[in-house]
Amino acid sequence: MTTPALPPDHWPYPSWIAHRGAGTMAPENTLAAFRLGADHGFAMFECDVKLSADGEPFLLHDAELDRTTNGQGVAGVHSWDALSRLDAGSWHGRAYAGEPLLRLEALSRWLQSLGLMVNLEIKPSPGDDARTGRVVAERVRTLWAQSEVKPLLSSFSLDALRAAAQAAPELPRALLLDRWQPEGIDEALLLGCRALVVQQAFLNDRRIDAIHAAGLKSMAYTVNDAERAGTLWLSGLDGLITDRVDLFEPQARLGACPGQRLVVDLATA
Repeated sequence: MTTPALPPDHWPYPSWIAHRGAGTMAPENTLAAFRLGADHGFAMFECDVKLSADGEPFLLHDAELDRTTNGQGVAGVHSWDALSRLDAGSWHGRAYAGEPLLRLEALSRWLQSLGLMVNLEIKPSPGDDARTGRVVAERVRTLWAQSEVKPLLSSFSLDALRAAAQAAPELPRALLLDRWQPEGIDEALLLGCRALVVQQAFLNDRRIDAIHAAGLKSMAYTVNDAERAGTLWLSGLDGLITDRVDLFEPQARLGACPGQRLVVDLATA
């Protein structure tokens, strides 16, 4: 039995979101990173999902394997069997040697076993936007069928979000912007998105108000400075993605509506 989608105006996600599992404290997008983020009190994570050549959704930020694994070249041209044999941990440090790439299915089992939430950024390999959006949405619908809170699907790619919406319209979506674009609000609405996720340097009171006036939630990435975080919360931000799971650990545990509390914490530090 599939758990029905929540009402359109319901926003079940916490305010603090750990970037790629645990920011830079562990090899990004690996299970080791998610475990560390959870140890620091985070209840929601952001991560990047793309497809192998044989259509298996797995976690990796870059188009190529070179930076975060011992593989080379474009990740999406390899089968999942080949990708699963790579070392995705040694680049970060010897303590993580042998840490494998993570399939979406494995992440789903782990998150749901602990009641944790996720923002899945659809990160297509070059030229694979629509297929990636469709397959990820279809797989999420199946993997989280029994979960009341579904993953938030986000992407910079309009084609990926459009395909995700067609495949699983009930799943919540968000449009990512790497700079402020006023037309981004209209694009998000046309795609049926619930939120706009903007590079934090381009957000201010006026722009957050404009996002809210359109009926969207406002989210920011990647915020690693406590003073900047406090400013954004007081501007009405709804969600903050951070690498600094160590710096923001107490606020993550305490949950939503952190603006005033963070300012008090900074003033008394």
